[in-house]
Amino acid sequence: MMTTYSKSLFALVSGSLFLAGCGATSLVSTPVENIDTVPLKIADLSDAQKKNWGHTDLITDTIPGMSVDKAYNELIGNKRGQTVIVAVLDSGIDLDHEDLDDVLWTNKGEKPGNGKDDDNNGYVDDIHGYNFLGEAYNEQLEYVRMLRLGVGDASERAKAQIKLDKEYPKALQNKQQYEQILQAVKNADKEVKSALGKDSYTKKELLAMKPSTEQMQQNVGILSQMYQYADSIDEVLKELTEGVTYFTEQANYNLNKEFNGREIVGDDPYDFNDRNYGNGNPDNRVEDESHGTHVAGIIAAERNNGKGVNGVAKNVKLMSIRAVPNGDEYDKDIALGIRYAVDNGAKIINCSFGKSFSPNAEWVYDAIKYAASKDVLIVHAAGNDGANLDDSNNPNFPNDHKYAGVEISDNVITVGALAPAYGSKMVASFSNYGNANVDVFAPGDDIYSTMPNNKYDFQGGTSMAAPAVAGIAALIRSYYPNLSASQVKNVLMQSGLRSKASVIVAGDPSKSKSFSEISKSGKMVNAYNALLLAENISKGKLTLDSNAE
Repeated sequence: MMTTYSKSLFALVSGSLFLAGCGATSLVSTPVENIDTVPLKIADLSDAQKKNWGHTDLITDTIPGMSVDKAYNELIGNKRGQTVIVAVLDSGIDLDHEDLDDVLWTNKGEKPGNGKDDDNNGYVDDIHGYNFLGEAYNEQLEYVRMLRLGVGDASERAKAQIKLDKEYPKALQNKQQYEQILQAVKNADKEVKSALGKDSYTKKELLAMKPSTEQMQQNVGILSQMYQYADSIDEVLKELTEGVTYFTEQANYNLNKEFNGREIVGDDPYDFNDRNYGNGNPDNRVEDESHGTHVAGIIAAERNNGKGVNGVAKNVKLMSIRAVPNGDEYDKDIALGIRYAVDNGAKIINCSFGKSFSPNAEWVYDAIKYAASKDVLIVHAAGNDGANLDDSNNPNFPNDHKYAGVEISDNVITVGALAPAYGSKMVASFSNYGNANVDVFAPGDDIYSTMPNNKYDFQGGTSMAAPAVAGIAALIRSYYPNLSASQVKNVLMQSGLRSKASVIVAGDPSKSKSFSEISKSGKMVNAYNALLLAENISKGKLTLDSNAE
């Protein structure tokens, strides 16, 4: 049974928190005592707010951020904390990035480049982490691999075949449609530029045109429609190109039953004892392999260095574990990656990945329990299907409960994604949810962070919400290292902001639900509150009661 707070503690964190000073108790209000009275933000976010919205404060900025800046200004200041190792179990990280190179974990027991396992941890040349994928990048989805190799039980393979028969034709159709739209926009853009005699134009200039031919009228119509989706045609072209790439990769790799992306690795990925594979270079292999770099920056990009972005946490060393390809991860890689992180000192593991089929889930469950036995917190993304994870038809792996209703450990926190619009639209349209199987919500839509080759850009997903929470967990473990992984998880859940607002889930207004009902805590994570609560528990002012209801 999950550890919960005593009723008296729950009452405290629902309204305001008490902090004890030297011999006296003073009342310190939470950032927002009743966030349902916060006015809706009417004005568009400024460029600065767009790039930092996850760190904002709801009452000050009317943006559903995590009060990170408030926490640094009012609670952390110049306080020194302990260094916390956070493992990023993901795609490769750009280890040379200007905003990450000084916050990388370094294995001091290993001598770089000598081809030896100097520290005898079972991994050769693992200086900043380990790469379980070798030189592989593109990969099938798990259910396609199951059909190709005949792994998993017959009922799961039957479900897999039904899913593939539906998804593969859809990917081909989407690829064709995106290619057609992209070509049409390119042609229209070229013709309009030629007619205007300009290399670029504004929406106002476009709408002011008086087409003299039917073809030009069609060009203006196409481009005018595109302005509904982005602020410039260049942005439209970028998004359409990304769409073509995405659906092409789905058709050629992810959903292609004949493709074998693992072949170059050389192991049997369904044999847990076949472990002599991979290498010690967890760097990203291609520029498009940006996911791990983006996640890493959200957690701990170097703060206040005048470059790029500020990560949520300072006092962090990032351990890169490359285990998530451009497709579905393998259970073996994830289980071994978790164990590697635990055995090499990580206190938090960020897991921004997930899949709907997991033929060797037990390997991962055992690794999760191993992490729990070593007091390591795992932060997991809820997934991006706009689905209710409490429905058994929407499995999301890895998880900590085997879909049997009872959690196997109390060291995993599952995170849904918020969008930067407080009110009915504050839940990201893609985010999964669930009163039992999602723990909290955090900023995850349109998050600005590090990208390979010293670049920065916006990405969205529960993959971005999880590292936001991992960053706050790292702050707690840095300043209050006596708190266990289970306590940190419960602090994050109990100290968040609760709202009575009705919110749209899955981007469908007909699916409106109370925000308090779409996660176990019913709350959005808040760094300021979390640090206040952590301090009280750390000092023994408040205690956990495992028998509380």
